[in-house]
Amino acid sequence: MSDELGITAQGLETVLRTNMREDLARLAGIANERGISLFLIGNPIRMDGSEGAQSDWVRQFATKLATYTGLPFRLWDERLTTVEAERVLRDSGVSLEKRRRAVDRMAAVILLESYLAFLPVEGAGLEPTE
Repeated sequence: MSDELGITAQGLETVLRTNMREDLARLAGIANERGISLFLIGNPIRMDGSEGAQSDWVRQFATKLATYTGLPFRLWDERLTTVEAERVLRDSGVSLEKRRRAVDRMAAVILLESYLAFLPVEGAGLEPTE
């Protein structure tokens, strides 16, 4: 989650998947509680830059989430975010056990930081996908 000015990224709890209905309801609840206005969703693009079946599934999920919540989404290239998250945690001296539990949250923070760095100062000209 970003601060209101779009400067910093903070990790939220990792939501464990159950089923589509419960997943959508949980994410909608978090969005409502936190005043979220856009979902940034990692797009698992292949290393060669192409999109595969997993990207298709992510796009379908994002569309369902947008329909369920009424909030827009933006897909963002997530290549190497997990690798970077593991490196950051390892370099910080985090134990292997704690790294396993924290890697998804750290990867999400890295994803959001890359998106925030991409945005113009005022955020103009970047429309979310619906």
